[in-house]
Amino acid sequence: MTHNIAERTLALAALFQATQLVQHVARRGQASDSDIEACIGSLFHLDAPSTEAIYGGAQNLATGLRALSSRLGARGTSEDLEVTRYVIALLHLERKLLRHPTMLETLRIGIERINNQVSFFSLTHSNVIAALGELYQATISTLQPRVMVGGEPTYLADSTRANLIRALLLAGIRAAVLWRQLGGNRWQLFLGRRKILDAAQQLLQQPAN
Repeated sequence: MTHNIAERTLALAALFQATQLVQHVARRGQASDSDIEACIGSLFHLDAPSTEAIYGGAQNLATGLRALSSRLGARGTSEDLEVTRYVIALLHLERKLLRHPTMLETLRIGIERINNQVSFFSLTHSNVIAALGELYQATISTLQPRVMVGGEPTYLADSTRANLIRALLLAGIRAAVLWRQLGGNRWQLFLGRRKILDAAQQLLQQPAN
């Protein structure tokens, strides 16, 4: 497994993890706190030396690696297909985002401002999540087509959960940007799926730091 494949696989796993968490919050009303922290934390690690450093280690993306392995291994359920739909939608929006330099700058400034809040509160404090949700709404949510999240109406109408869903979608965009920066593209998902699947399996077996 080469370094580049490992890095790209982790970025893709992060995208799958963020979107699976979106699904869990929308359909079950809750999701793993540690998985959420790994995704939200990535938004504030813009100059990390490696993908593992951005997410605090491959073990923090175990949920995403398993989701990725399940989808590429053709063992997908209807829930997996929904997550994949979110993944494809975010990859599409990330490409659109590249054509909007002003929006990219708005996102950068917004992330820096919210990072100051993290210093006073915590990474997943309601104020931080609300600010990230508002940033997503003011930027990515204005691009078309919008990501249409399905779920329980009660959960989707709850402002706290809605903010968390938007914050996780923003983390998904972060992972999509990282995937592209590491050389990822749509053809690798088709032609290189075996290499990605092998890399995901190896990363899942990697001992925790």
